Amino acid sequence: MPKDLYDVAIIGCGPAGLQAAIHAGSKKAKVIAFGKAYKSSLYKAHIANFCCHEKVVLGKDILETGRKQAESFDALFLEEDIIETTNENNLFSLKTESGKNFTSRTLILSMGVARKKLGAKGEKGLVGRGVSYCVDCDANFYKGLDVAVVGNESAAATGAVTLLSYAKTVYLICRKLMITDTLHGQLKNSQVKIIQNTWVKEVIGTNEVEGVLLKNGEMVKVNGIFVELGAKGAMELAANLGVVFDAETLNCIETNKKQETNIPGLYAAGDISGRPWQIAKAVGEGCVAGIQAAEYAKKFANS
Repeated sequence: MPKDLYDVAIIGCGPAGLQAAIHAGSKKAKVIAFGKAYKSSLYKAHIANFCCHEKVVLGKDILETGRKQAESFDALFLEEDIIETTNENNLFSLKTESGKNFTSRTLILSMGVARKKLGAKGEKGLVGRGVSYCVDCDANFYKGLDVAVVGNESAAATGAVTLLSYAKTVYLICRKLMITDTLHGQLKNSQVKIIQNTWVKEVIGTNEVEGVLLKNGEMVKVNGIFVELGAKGAMELAANLGVVFDAETLNCIETNKKQETNIPGLYAAGDISGRPWQIAKAVGEGCVAGIQAAEYAKKFANS
């Protein structure tokens, strides 16, 4: 067994993740949560329809209070993105953007859903024909080809490095990289061609992607473009775990009433488990996931 083994690991520090941490912690489980509160869709929101809050409450305040509650139950928070997940010998291994590794008996995915698109001309019409939003899902289709990754954060940086094992040439297009020194070092020592201080103005192509026109006027010829804005999303992190996604949308994880996925010990809660995208639903599902994960970990430890 790993020396520093957690009972419950949580990816995402929005309302679902925080409630899961509170309830798992209250069950005396050893809890660790990953994520950055300011990236939660709730952070800048004004909430006026949440039970027991008569007046408008700031999402930021809810998140800060929730974290303090979870910490009162000894939950540990690490403000880093998770860039890799694996499941071996019934244990979940997590790697952070700074290269730290953690192991847990259970894992709760509560990082929300990917809603960010480039909004560039030509993007929508070429989705699935060269425009992708998941490196881990589609990298294999670009063996020996030229590709571009667009983004400023950990998802883009790690995606670009991953694509080096498949593509002939990999460009990383960014306004300004906002990543850890570890990721900076990986990029510097890699063959990724970084194009900074600009953005994609238009995706070029008729039936498939042929290139991208940048706002600085430069044209970059590529066969594919990967849009990776922010941290690693649920689709990417779950790709290696065998998680079943909703068959129609492929952007939410299927769960039962216990928030269990098809993988033993793996749970999902909040926006990532489907609509409605509401704080009340997220909190309720986080509660269930936290309790179930803690109980599963306890049985696991005693078996």
